[in-house]
Amino acid sequence: MFCLKCGKEVPNDASYCPHCGAYIKKADDSDGSTDDVPVEKSALAAGLFGIFLGSFGVHNFYLGYTSKAVVQVVLTCCIVFWPISFVWGLVEGIMILTGDIRYDANGNLIKKDF
Repeated sequence: MFCLKCGKEVPNDASYCPHCGAYIKKADDSDGSTDDVPVEKSALAAGLFGIFLGSFGVHNFYLGYTSKAVVQVVLTCCIVFWPISFVWGLVEGIMILTGDIRYDANGNLIKKDF
């Protein structure tokens, strides 16, 4: 079987392409429903959120990491700890853009769209 997005060969039992992360539609998925297809998050959006709004945890809210995001907001509200939260968001934003962080909180691959 081949991936419709990147054209590379994938194992027959795969649900996602190991090369590009695209959802592989099975032959028995003929009802046309897309209820089980995960929503792909944008790496570009998440990375930019991390760089510019990272101290507020916006990138973590976007990717579904609510607990980390709340901790970042609390650190930002405590003026003394704001620099820690700022650096934390900046580093995570860069890690998302470079591909070091590849999955959202649900385990879905983050789409590289740049």
